[in-house]
Amino acid sequence: MDIQFTEEQELLRSSVQRLLRDQYEFDARRKAVASEEGFSRRQWAAFAELGLLAAPFGEDAGGLGGGPLSAMIIMQEFGRHLVVEPFVETIVVAGGLLEQFGSGEQKQAFIPDIIAGNKIWTLAWTEQGSRFDLATATTTARREGEDYILTGAKTAVVAAPWADYLIVSARTSGHRHDRGGVSLFVVDRHAANVDLQSFKTIDGRRAAEVTLRGVKGQLLGREGAGVPALEACRDRAIGALCAEMVGAIGELNSATLEYSKTRKQFGVTIGSFQVLQHRMVDMFIAHQEALSLMQHLSLSLDAGEAGLSRLASGAKSRIGYAGKFVADQAVQLHGGMGMTDELNVGHYFKRISSINIQFGDPAYHVLRYAQLDAAA
Repeated sequence: MDIQFTEEQELLRSSVQRLLRDQYEFDARRKAVASEEGFSRRQWAAFAELGLLAAPFGEDAGGLGGGPLSAMIIMQEFGRHLVVEPFVETIVVAGGLLEQFGSGEQKQAFIPDIIAGNKIWTLAWTEQGSRFDLATATTTARREGEDYILTGAKTAVVAAPWADYLIVSARTSGHRHDRGGVSLFVVDRHAANVDLQSFKTIDGRRAAEVTLRGVKGQLLGREGAGVPALEACRDRAIGALCAEMVGAIGELNSATLEYSKTRKQFGVTIGSFQVLQHRMVDMFIAHQEALSLMQHLSLSLDAGEAGLSRLASGAKSRIGYAGKFVADQAVQLHGGMGMTDELNVGHYFKRISSINIQFGDPAYHVLRYAQLDAAA
């Protein structure tokens, strides 16, 4: 599959490429990750100025109307440059939930600040023992007049230390694993009784264990309809993460090919060894298969086709396995230096490993794909 981009989409891609080439060199990225905050707010503002934060939103919400295809274009380039800023968490996930399920007042109150780069958001849904199950929730929300009061804990909330707002899943009725009874709430991350234990993730980002102790939340969407909303959100997130993975795989292939042309062993370049040539061909094929699947998924998301969840799980598992294969080969072919902090290869390996567990690892999605296939 080969998407024929429109003139606007080609302009978007070239603009992102130029910005990252000029402002997001590997050393600059390392400095941002090593800083106290862990990312660059100046870079986030640059993304907003270029219109990247507005691109996926519909025009009715004040965006550029690019949808999932613009997110795909942006995330593929972000994957090539190991961008750490929370585009998926803020724009694709939280922004998508606000746009699709928020009230008119909520959209007007929150989305313009997201597009302008003034506020960062993230989704807090994972809990201890939930194992990628969107319906598993022990965090509770009880109604007091017009307000909801949330109590519970969320684990490994990516970008929470950077966020101004959280979208939190909490149970308003039912038992721990019931699909019904889960609702979504907007929570001010700086509110009293919101406690964070922050930590660095393996790919250089920041996450936190979040504890809520009687915190006021604003209902997002219908009460008890949180799981279907999260499932739609997961499909969009998978599309963006697959695009990022494909970008990272492409860069690993290029770096490995260049290294094989210069690294010598036994007096000749290692690229002249037939067995290593076969490996790099396998890496190239894995990238092309992943690219085709990613484009198929993005086109289906853009068209709102039926069976999206099944396709998303199939893409997440297959592209995840392809990413692991390419990352493993790239590190091995670079030798010991492949995992050093000074070389970008190890950083791609870590980011691919992290993507593989976001919203479900490949093994989980293979099983889910089979279950959805059997139910179809």
